[in-house]
Amino acid sequence: QVQLVESGGGLVQTGGSLRLSCAASGNIFRINDMGWYRQAPGKQRELVAVITRGGSTNYADSVKGRFTASRDNAKNTVYLQMNSLKPEDTAVYYCNARAITIPTLRQLEVWGQGTLVTVSS
Repeated sequence: QVQLVESGGGLVQTGGSLRLSCAASGNIFRINDMGWYRQAPGKQRELVAVITRGGSTNYADSVKGRFTASRDNAKNTVYLQMNSLKPEDTAVYYCNARAITIPTLRQLEVWGQGTLVTVSS
């Protein structure tokens, strides 16, 4: 079993910055892609950023140039640096990971519990 624990959400003013962290733990052999999704009230969950084990990234158009995803493979942790935040960035942010687990060596898709980011205007 694999667990993801997020931290770093909170309230920030327009133009401010926040850094989210997500640490994976459990019966992990290796973690492949890790990513961040968000869900605003009344909207569907959407991809924010994904980062491969090798560090390649892909971002939603709405956050390009403002958000940066990174990861520390030794710590099984992924980060999301969010700059120039806008009110429309307000959402619950979820961490996602595709983990190869022990002892089955099968890949599981795992989600964190979510952390709320609120950007005030």
